[in-house]
Amino acid sequence: MVALIRSLGLQGVTGYEVSVECALSGGLPAFDVVGLPDAAVKESRERVRAAIKACGAKFPVSRITVNLAPAALRKEGTIYDLPILLGILAAQGVVEPPPPEAAFVGELSLTGALRPVTGILPMAMAAARTGVRMLYVPAENAAEATLAQGVAVYPVETVGGLLDHLQGRQEITPAPAWAPEGGSEPGPDFSEVMGQENVKRALEIAAAGGHNILLIGSPGAGKSMLARRLPSILPDLTLQEALEATEIWSVAGMTDRRRPLLQHRPFRHPHHTASAAALAGGGAYPKPGEISLAHNGVLFLDELPEFSKDALEVLRQPIEDGEVTITRAAGALRLPSRFMLVAAMNPCRCGWRGHPSGRCACTDAMVEKYVSRISGPLLDRMDLHVEVPSVEFEAMRRRETPESSAAVKERVDAARAQQNSRFAGTGISCNAQMTPAMAGRFCTLDSAGEKLLESAFRRMGLTARSHDRILRVARTIADLDGEETISAGHLAEAIQYRNTDILRK
Repeated sequence: MVALIRSLGLQGVTGYEVSVECALSGGLPAFDVVGLPDAAVKESRERVRAAIKACGAKFPVSRITVNLAPAALRKEGTIYDLPILLGILAAQGVVEPPPPEAAFVGELSLTGALRPVTGILPMAMAAARTGVRMLYVPAENAAEATLAQGVAVYPVETVGGLLDHLQGRQEITPAPAWAPEGGSEPGPDFSEVMGQENVKRALEIAAAGGHNILLIGSPGAGKSMLARRLPSILPDLTLQEALEATEIWSVAGMTDRRRPLLQHRPFRHPHHTASAAALAGGGAYPKPGEISLAHNGVLFLDELPEFSKDALEVLRQPIEDGEVTITRAAGALRLPSRFMLVAAMNPCRCGWRGHPSGRCACTDAMVEKYVSRISGPLLDRMDLHVEVPSVEFEAMRRRETPESSAAVKERVDAARAQQNSRFAGTGISCNAQMTPAMAGRFCTLDSAGEKLLESAFRRMGLTARSHDRILRVARTIADLDGEETISAGHLAEAIQYRNTDILRK
């Protein structure tokens, strides 16, 4: 007899349906799993054998063949333990085959208890797309699975409890849809930063338009402090953005039953020793890296020149395309990676170039060598280059409280509302994502602006990319002012943020 159990699998961060076919036949006892299983799937044989005995059922003494279809896709992980067990029990008639609209996912312990698995959200969303109406998952994963609408999620504690449910002895109640609890802890706020008004203004522009920003200043000037407060002024995640980001975090095993859904924009800050694979993702079976974990959020690279050249260059394509392509022997994988890049660096190796103390001893050649660690193409992809000066004593000792993040966020939200209206139906959510054609349509200049931009283009040796990025930043500045047209003043402010000479003072 052959039993068919519906299950689900993962390919990158996308779920797909898997059919688990279990056949019992005569011959010498054997237990084979086919359909391109990895080592973890093959080891399910021993977990299934022990779990069947633990729940009081008899393990069949026959030849067992389990096929995971489609057989052309590689199957990874421990998620097929539960459907394989059910398939074996159904094939020998211990239980009735589950209804065709039911699917099962879960890892077994040797005692028959179910352990949580990673990637449950993309699998649950795939279940909803493929017509599954009842999804049985480990109890620890149930809250996350309920985020996929249109599927009744059944939290399973043990195999024995599931068998009682399927045989009508004791029902398992579907898990209620997850809802966030109360308010979250307040994060770092701009009101805690004294001085640096020019940098706060640049970060406000970056947040309003989703622009990449580079902060350059001596140690202790507040670069990291300011960057860590950027999420406090970013627009709230939409439900669709939250689900997209949570799918990636789920595959990376970074969600739990208390916080199954990301409620705030991700803020990733890898150490400068991170490798190219750690940033882009990879491994024998590719998994998301830092730039994908920062999807719909912020990727903060402190001490930018200290990152390896390979790690920095891997950023170039994702910044442009909003996705990263990983190619390995096991196959090619595309992962979403639309993020704001925020980078911070010192102006020289010792860090004190241009500091009022005059303590820098670096020669021009040493500064040139240090700055040259950042390639021109990567620097060209930074929309705003901002100098972070040392904080004046008077600014540190002043008594009035600086503007709060909430006040700044109101202006950012208003600017984003204009952009959402402007780009409705295009799949574009902010000015930084505009295509060249859109920039030509929405970033028109008057005669004074045309002359100013032409002068800057020739004097500063701008590229076509930097030309478009200046226009996008100017569009954001106009949005912050509530203006439909870009004035010469908006353009002038945008141009000042492209001054790469601050790297070589």
